[in-house]
Amino acid sequence: MSAQAEAKKQRSIQRRVAKDDRSDRKIDGKAMQAGARLYPVPPYPKQQLPKPGQEAKVKPAPLFDAPYYKGSEKLAGKVALITGGDSGIGRAVAVLYAREGADIAINYLNEHQDAERTQEAVEAEGRRCILLPGDVTDRTISRKVVADTMKTFGRLDVLVNNAAFQVHSSDFANLTEEHFDTTLKTNLYGYFHMSQAAIAHMEPGSAIINTGSVTGIRGSKELVDYSMTKGGIHAFTRALAANLIDRGIRVNAVAPGPVWTPLNPSDKEPEDVSTFGAKTPMKRPAQPEEIAPAYVFLASPHCSSYITGEILPIIGGY
Repeated sequence: MSAQAEAKKQRSIQRRVAKDDRSDRKIDGKAMQAGARLYPVPPYPKQQLPKPGQEAKVKPAPLFDAPYYKGSEKLAGKVALITGGDSGIGRAVAVLYAREGADIAINYLNEHQDAERTQEAVEAEGRRCILLPGDVTDRTISRKVVADTMKTFGRLDVLVNNAAFQVHSSDFANLTEEHFDTTLKTNLYGYFHMSQAAIAHMEPGSAIINTGSVTGIRGSKELVDYSMTKGGIHAFTRALAANLIDRGIRVNAVAPGPVWTPLNPSDKEPEDVSTFGAKTPMKRPAQPEEIAPAYVFLASPHCSSYITGEILPIIGGY
């Protein structure tokens, strides 16, 4: 083939690809819907909630009940303790754990209305649920939460460390020591205190599941402190998994991308909340019920008995 013919062929390929690119851009704004039902897409109502954030005030309401998810006794007879279980991912996990046959203990800070709604949802699944408010950054309270769980149910099979604090700081120079300390105490000390208290009561076959984050993998320029703690949670997961292998306790983490929960409307400015999750490849945030099945998978010995020390990213195609 002559050089002229080769150049002509290359230009033909170039034109065809350019045409395809223009066609692709026409559907670029469409959010991906691959679930059993349609999920809300940005823009959402502009809103900002005071900390710690109430799910009852989030618009649109986060979807947590997973009506098309069918339980199959993956956690029959077990007891799960979930921190930050009043709302968001924690609430969705509590509902699916109950649907799989587990009784539930819910720890939360002080969002009593949200916690009562979670309790109602768990009991609607035919399982027992107790509410244990308290600040997990306090070692004494963490131990009491575990002790109260044992007193009520007599066992503890699954611990989900999920409570978190997140507030953005656009300028790193303005990140105060108080802000930094609060993030570390909630996101790291809380996991440490709860895990140490729980393993004293866990039998072989038990599981700890930690909530990490895509920010612990990719970083976030406006969430330097939060990203650092989530990266720490990933490392904590791997190290604790190795430490507890001889005791037969598995430790794993789920690392979600953006999820529509009270955490973000209580962090971002109203304009940013409105477009939350729009920049993901799926062009929308996850709903809590889309994340919760991963926690079932990692908690159930029927599904993941040979999995420990793993970080499972659920990040919408990043």
